[in-house]
Amino acid sequence: MAAHLTRIALAEFRCYREVVLEIDARPVVLAGPNGAGKTNLLEAISFLAPGRGLRRAKLTEIERRPVDEPARTASTAWAVAARLMSGAGPETEIGTGRDPAAAEGVSERRVVKIDGAFQKSQSALAERLALVWLTPQMDRLFLDGAGDRRRFLDRLVYGFDPAHASRVSAYEQAMRERARLLTNGAWSGQGAWLDGLEAQMAELGVAVAAARRDLVARLRAAAADGFGPFPGAALALMGIVDDALAAMPALAAEDSLKARLAETRGLDAQSGGASVGPHKSDLAVTHLGRGRRAADCSTGEQKALLLAIVLAYARALTEARGHAPLILLDEVAAHLDRARRRALFEAILATGAQAWLTGTDLETFAELGDAARFVAVEEGRLRPLASASPM
Repeated sequence: MAAHLTRIALAEFRCYREVVLEIDARPVVLAGPNGAGKTNLLEAISFLAPGRGLRRAKLTEIERRPVDEPARTASTAWAVAARLMSGAGPETEIGTGRDPAAAEGVSERRVVKIDGAFQKSQSALAERLALVWLTPQMDRLFLDGAGDRRRFLDRLVYGFDPAHASRVSAYEQAMRERARLLTNGAWSGQGAWLDGLEAQMAELGVAVAAARRDLVARLRAAAADGFGPFPGAALALMGIVDDALAAMPALAAEDSLKARLAETRGLDAQSGGASVGPHKSDLAVTHLGRGRRAADCSTGEQKALLLAIVLAYARALTEARGHAPLILLDEVAAHLDRARRRALFEAILATGAQAWLTGTDLETFAELGDAARFVAVEEGRLRPLASASPM
């Protein structure tokens, strides 16, 4: 049986003061008017993965702040709790939220608990559950900056390599510390310390790039043929570290990156960043049916490509780990024609994934019938429905 949530509970999260939803392994359709809280619920679920959620919001921006109630106190903090069923084993209790006991002036600390025990890092979440999402804001994924594409790719890597989240975080921390030393005006006397940081960046950076490379190879195989009306996609990584890994062993790639970091200290001291490393890599996607780059495709073709990649990821993860990821699709189905909508539903059901889909019109999801669970969302309240019949 695929990994799935059987219960989700929110407290002080966006428009939800306190809400609990019991579900089963079927896909879940959240239907309601704009502003009712559908995306907020998906965002809450997205915090069951490492990172900043599907909106990348600051933790203090998430707390419910009703205008007709007294101001929030320092001890008030949002929380998300879920019960996860994975395979034939016992259910796992997962909890996360902003830490209300964080040190004064520190408001951006998120805590994670699994089966009642606090975890050292968010990567513990990726060890239990794989998540992928598409939102309307991601419609420009192939047009906007490479950073968004890297984050999308890294979320997919977590499903295959949960430690990837910790490596990315450690790499970014070492990069920030190197930048601090380079920009303080006295870095010429910090050679030994810089050598150590650059060695750490090289080791972590090559490991990050190698994990991305492995994922892209898996996706390339799973996405080549497409899914019915969803096109086949070719994926490739572009970057100095990616090119090095394609041409030489990992240890040699580490030495190469370390040497490049040392060479660019002067340039990086002026820019305040790092001019080489996996944080400069990009994901290139090609529409195989059209033979053109994703960025050159129409808006509809780009959406179809994104869905094809998500479905390929679900297929590849199921083959590798025996269960599909949770799939969060915010306002996606309404923008598909009937053939693609039917193909999407069929592909989701074929993978066994617990998908969470939002929309304003229940009729959009009527073809799912009893294969899905339907929930009406009404101004921060959830009301389970017996079917997709009008509310």
